Amino acid sequence: MIVFTDYLWFNTKKHQEFIRITDDIAAIVRKSGVKEGTVLVSAMHITAGVYVNDWENGLIHDFQEWVEKLAPAGLNYRHHQTGEDNGDAHLKRTIMGHQVTLPITDGKLDLGPWEQVFYAEFDGQRKKRVVVKVMGI
Repeated sequence: MIVFTDYLWFNTKKHQEFIRITDDIAAIVRKSGVKEGTVLVSAMHITAGVYVNDWENGLIHDFQEWVEKLAPAGLNYRHHQTGEDNGDAHLKRTIMGHQVTLPITDGKLDLGPWEQVFYAEFDGQRKKRVVVKVMGI
Protein backbone atom coordinates (compact mmCIF):
# COMPACT_ATOMS: atom_id res chain seq x y z
CA MET A 1 0.00 0.00 0.00
CA ILE A 2 1.16 3.50 -0.88
CA VAL A 3 0.48 6.50 1.36
CA PHE A 4 1.51 9.82 -0.17
CA THR A 5 1.01 13.26 1.41
CA ASP A 6 1.24 16.67 -0.20
CA TYR A 7 -0.10 20.15 0.55
CA LEU A 8 -1.82 22.96 -1.32
CA TRP A 9 -1.13 26.50 -0.08
CA PHE A 10 -3.45 29.47 -0.51
CA ASN A 11 -3.10 33.19 0.08
CA THR A 12 -6.53 34.43 -0.90
CA LYS A 13 -7.11 37.98 -2.08
CA LYS A 14 -10.62 38.23 -0.60
CA HIS A 15 -12.06 37.59 2.84
CA GLN A 16 -14.36 34.95 1.32
CA GLU A 17 -13.28 33.08 -1.79
CA PHE A 18 -14.06 29.77 -3.50
CA ILE A 19 -11.22 28.19 -5.50
CA ARG A 20 -11.47 25.19 -7.83
CA ILE A 21 -8.69 22.72 -6.90
CA THR A 22 -9.65 19.66 -8.96
CA ASP A 23 -6.62 19.85 -11.27
CA ASP A 24 -4.25 20.33 -8.31
CA ILE A 25 -5.67 17.22 -6.62
CA ALA A 26 -5.44 15.22 -9.87
CA ALA A 27 -1.77 16.23 -10.25
CA ILE A 28 -1.00 15.04 -6.71
CA VAL A 29 -2.77 11.73 -7.40
CA ARG A 30 -0.63 11.27 -10.53
CA LYS A 31 2.53 12.14 -8.59
CA SER A 32 1.64 9.58 -5.89
CA GLY A 33 1.67 6.62 -8.28
CA VAL A 34 -1.53 5.21 -6.73
CA LYS A 35 -3.66 3.39 -9.32
CA GLU A 36 -6.56 2.21 -7.12
CA GLY A 37 -7.52 3.83 -3.83
CA THR A 38 -8.75 7.08 -2.32
CA VAL A 39 -7.58 10.61 -1.72
CA LEU A 40 -8.46 12.62 1.36
CA VAL A 41 -8.57 16.40 0.85
CA SER A 42 -8.88 18.36 4.09
CA ALA A 43 -8.69 22.07 4.95
CA MET A 44 -6.22 22.57 7.76
CA HIS A 45 -7.83 25.75 9.07
CA ILE A 46 -11.02 26.03 11.08
CA THR A 47 -12.38 28.83 8.93
CA ALA A 48 -12.00 27.07 5.54
CA GLY A 49 -13.65 24.08 3.93
CA VAL A 50 -13.45 21.65 1.04
CA TYR A 51 -16.46 20.45 -0.92
CA VAL A 52 -17.49 18.78 -4.19
CA ASN A 53 -20.07 20.25 -6.54
CA ASP A 54 -20.62 21.76 -9.98
CA TRP A 55 -18.23 24.42 -11.34
CA GLU A 56 -20.75 27.05 -12.33
CA ASN A 57 -20.50 30.71 -11.34
CA GLY A 58 -24.19 31.07 -10.51
CA LEU A 59 -24.05 28.09 -8.17
CA ILE A 60 -20.89 29.35 -6.47
CA HIS A 61 -22.61 32.70 -5.92
CA ASP A 62 -25.66 30.85 -4.54
CA PHE A 63 -23.43 28.97 -2.06
CA GLN A 64 -21.90 32.26 -0.91
CA GLU A 65 -25.32 33.85 -0.37
CA TRP A 66 -26.69 30.71 1.31
CA VAL A 67 -23.90 30.44 3.89
CA GLU A 68 -24.17 34.19 4.55
CA LYS A 69 -27.88 33.79 5.34
CA LEU A 70 -27.20 30.84 7.64
CA ALA A 71 -24.18 32.41 9.40
CA PRO A 72 -24.19 36.16 8.77
CA ALA A 73 -21.08 38.26 9.28
CA GLY A 74 -21.38 41.13 11.75
CA LEU A 75 -23.43 39.40 14.42
CA ASN A 76 -22.27 39.43 18.03
CA TYR A 77 -21.17 35.80 18.19
CA ARG A 78 -20.09 34.56 21.60
CA HIS A 79 -16.79 33.53 19.98
CA HIS A 80 -16.03 37.26 19.58
CA GLN A 81 -15.79 37.59 23.36
CA THR A 82 -12.40 35.79 23.07
CA GLY A 83 -11.01 38.69 21.04
CA GLU A 84 -11.70 37.07 17.66
CA ASP A 85 -14.06 38.50 15.04
CA ASN A 86 -14.60 35.48 12.77
CA GLY A 87 -17.39 33.49 14.44
CA ASP A 88 -19.34 33.43 11.18
CA ALA A 89 -16.36 31.89 9.32
CA HIS A 90 -16.23 28.97 11.77
CA LEU A 91 -19.93 28.30 11.25
CA LYS A 92 -19.71 28.61 7.45
CA ARG A 93 -16.88 26.06 7.40
CA THR A 94 -19.05 23.61 9.33
CA ILE A 95 -21.94 24.14 6.91
CA MET A 96 -19.78 23.49 3.81
CA GLY A 97 -17.68 20.70 5.35
CA HIS A 98 -13.98 20.54 6.05
CA GLN A 99 -12.91 17.53 3.98
CA VAL A 100 -13.82 15.11 1.21
CA THR A 101 -12.69 11.61 0.30
CA LEU A 102 -12.54 10.87 -3.42
CA PRO A 103 -12.11 7.60 -5.33
CA ILE A 104 -9.10 6.87 -7.52
CA THR A 105 -9.57 4.43 -10.39
CA ASP A 106 -6.86 3.54 -12.90
CA GLY A 107 -4.63 6.32 -11.52
CA LYS A 108 -7.21 9.10 -11.96
CA LEU A 109 -9.81 10.87 -9.86
CA ASP A 110 -13.09 9.04 -10.42
CA LEU A 111 -15.54 11.94 -10.32
CA GLY A 112 -18.98 12.31 -11.86
CA PRO A 113 -19.33 14.28 -15.09
CA TRP A 114 -19.96 17.64 -13.37
CA GLU A 115 -18.16 17.08 -10.06
CA GLN A 116 -15.32 19.43 -9.16
CA VAL A 117 -13.39 19.93 -5.91
CA PHE A 118 -13.35 23.37 -4.26
CA TYR A 119 -11.52 25.11 -1.45
CA ALA A 120 -13.88 27.49 0.37
CA GLU A 121 -12.23 30.31 2.32
CA PHE A 122 -14.29 32.23 4.88
CA ASP A 123 -11.60 34.23 6.72
CA GLY A 124 -8.96 34.84 4.09
CA GLN A 125 -6.22 37.20 3.06
CA ARG A 126 -3.57 35.20 4.89
CA LYS A 127 -1.63 31.98 4.26
CA LYS A 128 -3.69 28.78 4.52
CA ARG A 129 -3.18 25.15 3.49
CA VAL A 130 -4.96 21.94 2.55
CA VAL A 131 -3.57 18.46 3.18
CA VAL A 132 -3.93 15.92 0.37
CA LYS A 133 -3.37 12.33 1.46
CA VAL A 134 -3.42 9.68 -1.28
CA MET A 135 -3.81 6.04 -0.17
CA GLY A 136 -3.97 2.88 -2.23
CA ILE A 137 -2.10 0.49 -4.46
